[in-house]
Amino acid sequence: MKVQLIAHTPDPDKLIAAAAKLCYSAVGTDEIMEGLTEEKTEKFIDMLSSLGHESPVEHATFTFAVEGVSRSLLAQLTRHRIASFSVQSQRYVDKENFEYVIPPEIDCIPEARELFIKAMDADRETYKELNRILTEKHTKTNLDAGMDEKKAKTTAAKKAQEDARYVLSNACDTKIVMTFNVRSLYNFFSLRCCSRAQWEIRDMACEMLRLVKEVSPALFKNAGPSCVKGKCAEGAFSCGRALEVREIIRNGGKV
Repeated sequence: MKVQLIAHTPDPDKLIAAAAKLCYSAVGTDEIMEGLTEEKTEKFIDMLSSLGHESPVEHATFTFAVEGVSRSLLAQLTRHRIASFSVQSQRYVDKENFEYVIPPEIDCIPEARELFIKAMDADRETYKELNRILTEKHTKTNLDAGMDEKKAKTTAAKKAQEDARYVLSNACDTKIVMTFNVRSLYNFFSLRCCSRAQWEIRDMACEMLRLVKEVSPALFKNAGPSCVKGKCAEGAFSCGRALEVREIIRNGGKV
């Protein structure tokens, strides 16, 4: 897995502090950026956090590029609807030699690992054969319709991938570019940095949190699972390790 922070709102803390300043003072728009020292900026951010007033933090966004993650992770990720996603297409990208993610619990057992790899190899061969059969069919159809040979083959190959991809495993790798505003990141981290989250998306979320803290430690100092800021929100499903998890997350580690 590779996670990169590729862009973010310039000086996000100050922008959010300016929005908060407008909410809580009589200043006009010409003055909202004035006098926002580092100390005053952090004070505004702390005030927003203590009040639970999160709408001002929506003005700042962070964009990540991720690769080496599975389509299984993607299915969980896109449940976070207040975000923007661009995902590598299995229609337009040939996945004949796709990479795949092996879950750690399978990887640590030689017998299970061997079985998993055999399944992935078979999946690649099935995808390849389906692509061949479908490409031949579509090429013939295109040629019969009067299309020149080069275009007939190219168009046929793309169309074949549309249906061949249905055999691809959830373990198949993908690449993603995604943008969140800060409020959405708070929600994402609260759910996905938790020890009860699925391991792959948890690893990604913890790395994302580490990266944004480097840019804006004040803005994200209380970000993470609910136990970082207060009481665990998982109730009877709590991992029972709140103090340990809190320290790991605050120190930039992965649960």
